[in-house]
Amino acid sequence: MRAYTDFAGVYDTFMDDTPYEEWCAFLIEVLKEFHIEKELVLDLGCGTGTLTGMLAAAGYDMIGVDNSGEMLNIALEKKESEGYGEELLYLCQDMREFELYGTVKAVVSICDSLNYLLEEEELLETFRLVNNYLDPGGIFVFDFNTVYKYEQVIGDTTIAENREECSFIWENYYHGEEQINEYDLTVFVQEENGLFRKFTETHYQRGYTLLQMKSLLKKAGMTFLRALDADTRGEVRKESERIYVIAAESGKV
Repeated sequence: MRAYTDFAGVYDTFMDDTPYEEWCAFLIEVLKEFHIEKELVLDLGCGTGTLTGMLAAAGYDMIGVDNSGEMLNIALEKKESEGYGEELLYLCQDMREFELYGTVKAVVSICDSLNYLLEEEELLETFRLVNNYLDPGGIFVFDFNTVYKYEQVIGDTTIAENREECSFIWENYYHGEEQINEYDLTVFVQEENGLFRKFTETHYQRGYTLLQMKSLLKKAGMTFLRALDADTRGEVRKESERIYVIAAESGKV
């Protein structure tokens, strides 16, 4: 089942406590560290474009890539309503096969988009494409959920939330041998007639380790620079649930 179809319409409602401002500040801090200001940046797995728009508002020329047309429709609505102009470009593409018209100074991918790639070979191909489309010395900043998070924190748990106009039940099933977490999502949305419509989606994400990420970046021809615990911004620990990685282009392979 394809993810982010009906769920796209309520995604921003249920993500209203997501720390986008914090993520944006972190990305800008890293970009400026590498002297990247007001240049072309790709947001890989951009979803409804909240973070993409924030970076555009900060002065970056943004391209957003996502595989969900439904999510991108909402991103386009935000672009028009918030007046980002024609400089912000959205492309409906699979990150494993994305194509750009030229190179970019940086690529970012935040909010566990890469965890949707369930095979190491898919990650490797994506990293190779990122390396290919980065300017010489350009940087790649991404995050990922760890095996520890799926195995010890959210695996085999149920999360539910009730809002006035919509509610959801999020059931997690962790498949340890494959290191894959299955999300069975049931959503109830109130229609204009007052009745509630029910829909379901199933999502799959795979947990990875930092060691795996380092190995795949190296195979893709990139240089690993550093990693941070995404919650503390300190050193990565065995209990780290989400990790930031910063890597650099170091020649095409």
